[in-house]
Amino acid sequence: MKALLVAIVGIFLLWLCGLFVVQPFIISSDSMQPALKSGDRILVNRTAYWSARIARGDLIVFEGQDSFSAESGSFVKRVIGIGGDRIACCTDAGHLSINGAAISESSYLYPGDLPSEVSFDVLVPDGKLWVMGDHRSESADSRSHLGDPGGGFVLESKVVGQARLVIWPPTRWQPLDSYSFKELN
Repeated sequence: MKALLVAIVGIFLLWLCGLFVVQPFIISSDSMQPALKSGDRILVNRTAYWSARIARGDLIVFEGQDSFSAESGSFVKRVIGIGGDRIACCTDAGHLSINGAAISESSYLYPGDLPSEVSFDVLVPDGKLWVMGDHRSESADSRSHLGDPGGGFVLESKVVGQARLVIWPPTRWQPLDSYSFKELN
């Protein structure tokens, strides 16, 4: 009887942890390569933004309903712009720019991909985010939803948490880093 009680309490604590602290997700596309591949299992820190703001360069998981999809579904993308940012592509040299400054994306952009094959120039509304996949030629991200009712922006309130760790398969175990964008000179 005591073992059953311990098992029930353990399952309850795991459920609470998954509900409020850490949640697993399965990656279903190659839009975030090279960091994430289809089939990877990741852990998402659901508490990451309780005391911190979402920042440019963060890998986030968000609920896509009303911004990326009419139906419920979760997506993983990199935050490129936050409320008040002007995001444009591309500069004369072919780079993405944030608030008029060209940025380097070489630390995460999929080898051989351009920053974007679609030209855009957007002002991110307060409380919203502009997100893009690292494998731009394979990513249906904010650029793909420019003409949709949400304009391609993701509400900050739809963010589930920050992607922190690849846990499966074991050969791909790795922490997931956020990047601070570096301006090009």
